[in-house]
Formats: sequence, C-alpha cells, structure tokens
Amino acid sequence: MALLIFSVMLVLLLLGFPMIVPLVAGTFVGFLEIFGDVSKMEFVIQQFLAGIKPASLVAVPMFIFAADIMTRGQSANRLIDMVMKFIGHIKGGLAVSTSTACTLFGAVSGSTQATVVAVGSPLRPKMLKSGYKDSFILALIINSSDIAFLIPPSIGMIIYGVISETSIAELFIAGIGPGLLILVLFSIYSVIYAVINDVPTEPKASAAQRLKAVRDALWPLGFPVIIVGGIYGGIFSPTEAASVCVLYALILEGLVFKTMGFKDIFDTAKSTGLITGVVFILVAAGAAFSWVISFAQIPQELLASIGISEMGPKQILFVISLAFFVGCMFVDPIVVILILVPIFAPVVKEVGLDPVLVGTLVTLQVAIGSATPPFGCDIFTAIAVFKRPYIEVIRGTLPFVLILFFVTALLIFFPQIALFLRDLAFK
Repeated sequence: MALLIFSVMLVLLLLGFPMIVPLVAGTFVGFLEIFGDVSKMEFVIQQFLAGIKPASLVAVPMFIFAADIMTRGQSANRLIDMVMKFIGHIKGGLAVSTSTACTLFGAVSGSTQATVVAVGSPLRPKMLKSGYKDSFILALIINSSDIAFLIPPSIGMIIYGVISETSIAELFIAGIGPGLLILVLFSIYSVIYAVINDVPTEPKASAAQRLKAVRDALWPLGFPVIIVGGIYGGIFSPTEAASVCVLYALILEGLVFKTMGFKDIFDTAKSTGLITGVVFILVAAGAAFSWVISFAQIPQELLASIGISEMGPKQILFVISLAFFVGCMFVDPIVVILILVPIFAPVVKEVGLDPVLVGTLVTLQVAIGSATPPFGCDIFTAIAVFKRPYIEVIRGTLPFVLILFFVTALLIFFPQIALFLRDLAFK
C-alpha cells in the first residue's frame, strides 16, 4: 500500500500538479485501499476538519498579517537601517548587517520567504554596489532567512507544536539559541569572505546618526519584546501574542508612521487571507493523509525497515534530521512537517527524547531544506524577487549549508544549545 500511495503522489508531482493535489490523491488512494469503497468517506472528511480545528493555528494568520503590515510599511526598513548604522562600517559589515536584519525581521515575521523579500530587496543593491559577488549575496540572503524559522515567532514551530502536541511557547524559546548561533557563524564567514575578496567597507556612521537610527527603530523593536517577553513572562499565550502583534502593527503603521490607510490595510488583509487559505488547506489535507497512513500502519513498516528500533537517541535524531532535510529539498516545508511528524512521533515518545529538542531540530532541517537545491522554496522566491537564473541563485549556497549542518550536529550532541533558555524559562 505504501508503494502505491507514494507512487501516485510522485507521478502527480512530476506532472506538475500543486502539492495539494498529490496530498489529497494519496489520502483517497490509501482510504480506498483500507476500506474498499467510499461508504465510510465521512471519516476522511472528519480528519480534514480536525486538522484545522486546534485553536493554536489562529496564530498562523495573525503572524502572517502582522509581518505583511510591517513589510508594506516602514518597520522593516527602520530595523535594517539601525543595524547598518552600527556594523555596516566593519570589514564584511554589510553582509553581517544582512544576516542580523534577517534575524530581527525573523523575530517579527516567522517566515523565511517574507524575510527573503523584506531584507533582500533593499540590501542586495547595496551589497552589489559595495563589491560583493551576486552569488554570495543571494546565498547569504536565502540562508540567513533560515534564522527567521528559528527565532520566534516561527510558523513552522506552530505547525509542529499543533501536530505533535508540544508546547509552542517552549518551542519558541528553544529556537532562540540555535538562531543566534547561526547568526554568529554566518557573520564570521561573511567577515572572512570580505577579507579574502578585499570588499570595501561602508563609511562609519556618526554617534548622532546611530542615535537617530535607534530612535527610529524603537517602535519596531517592540515586536520581539511583545512576543518573547509576553510569552516568557506568562502574560499571554503564543496565540494571544500573535493577536497583540497585529494590533501593534496596525497602530504602528496606521497611526504612528502613517504609512498605511484603510485601503492598504484591506489589501494586506486580503493577501493574508489568500496565503492563510493555502496554508490551512495544506494543513487539513496533511492531517487526513497522516490519519490514513497511521491507520494503515505505514509509519511502523517504514521505520522497521530501517531498523530504527535498534538505534540510540542520537542516531534517531540524525535519521529525523536527514528525513526532514531531504523532504524539504523537494516539497513545501509545511507539507513535510504534516507528513513526517506523525511518522516519527511514536519513536520520539518511546525513546524518551525531548519533543522540544526534536521540534527545534525539525524546524532547523525544514529551514535548511527550504534553501537547498533542487527545489527549496526559498530558492524560487529569490528567483522571482531578484529575477536571477537558478544556477546563479544556488551557486554560493554550499558554505552556508555546511555551517547549518555543523549547527545541526552541535544540537544533536549538545542539546542545551536549544534547551538552556527553555529550561530557564519554564522549568
């Protein structure tokens, strides 16, 4: 049955159908194989609805809406300008500023693709003018956007938390350590690259310019304070934090910066609604698909075939990391999370692995796969936004991917990188 289901899905993917079609087709093929007819179809429909029932999923459209408002307004540019004023003058400072800006915007958007657009659009022309090769710039932007998937709020972590019934608040806090570690390592590589290629530095900003940049960025910096501070302080849940972020973004761009009118807000809400519709359809279909393959005991068969029951915890973490990384090289990250999390969840529980550590690793692998050839979704976002050929976009990715693999290994062998802040906040 497993071979039939995945063969049908693969054929549909190769024929160019959007991911929702293979996912639904695989669900119904599995259903017919199990029950033999359509008389019990209501079970599948119930699973579709159950997939989007959890209240925690409300945070997804809220964070998308808040990020969309910020991107259309001034908040993103003010954050970027502040970073540039402080570190733009050092060797490789413009590249370091790009990674830092991705981290800060990730603390607002939770989306890698939104980060590619919001940070890459203004900073790529500046980096080209400063003498950086475009292949390096594109790889830096795409891979630095991975940090946005780890730094809270993370849409990937929300989906993982809902499916695995893991605390989203704990996942958010656990993502901070690995995210900052990636930022440091990317920054070191950027400085080394700039020194080797003798990239010119930017003029040093004056104290007055820096002070003005900080004042301008104070309002946008309220977003991470609201999200992390509010959750850490027990003031509100991640879902409530998402709603507060929307209200804060509306006040900021509508009343304080006066960059958005009623029509702009309406257009932004419509765009968010379209994106949310796509995400929730995928979530519903993924839930039904997971129910079918679990009912057919396909996960147990697959895991038994690779001998996972005989593996130790670190080996299992390696297998999980590899599965999610490879999956996201070919398929949308949300779909990979929806399909693979239910497969590995019983093993994680049986071995006694910390689900928050597993969730952090999964989120990291999903982010890496999203920026890795052949079909990482961030690659195609960059192609569309920057209008550059595929080969040029992926040419400089290898050093960054190796750094991300190194961070993965560190997380497996030193889990406190992720769990230290979580334990500090919640234990």
